[in-house]
Amino acid sequence: MKNTAFVIAGVALAAIGLASSQGGGQGGGPAPQRPFLPPSSGGASADSNNRMIAVTGVDITGASILYLVDTVGMQLAVYQASGGTESTQGIKFVGARRIDLDLQLDGYNDKSEYSYKRLRGEFSKSGLLPGSAGGGTPPAASGGQ
Repeated sequence: MKNTAFVIAGVALAAIGLASSQGGGQGGGPAPQRPFLPPSSGGASADSNNRMIAVTGVDITGASILYLVDTVGMQLAVYQASGGTESTQGIKFVGARRIDLDLQLDGYNDKSEYSYKRLRGEFSKSGLLPGSAGGGTPPAASGGQ
């Protein structure tokens, strides 16, 4: 189950990157067409367009997983597909949620060495953020949060 959480977090981060690179999905012309990415040796694949990101993989039970992220509606949906005999084949809707508020968090269950707020404070003091005062030298890497 922890692996699923990491994949969901990765999909959410990909959604942030896609949304920011497309100006939040507003205006602009059509995005350049990219070829479909074939599955990697690990059985995972990802692709996207102007609105959706699709990521596939295999969970610990061997079932195929599909994560869909709507980067405009800020929604996440997860599906599981299983093969085998006719009685065990099928597609299961695992769950969905809006992710707009998730993407506004500074951190949640973050085990990083430095918290976002601490790094932001250090960068601001060093003058490395727009509109901040300071000498412009990088923050010292000392201690934890």
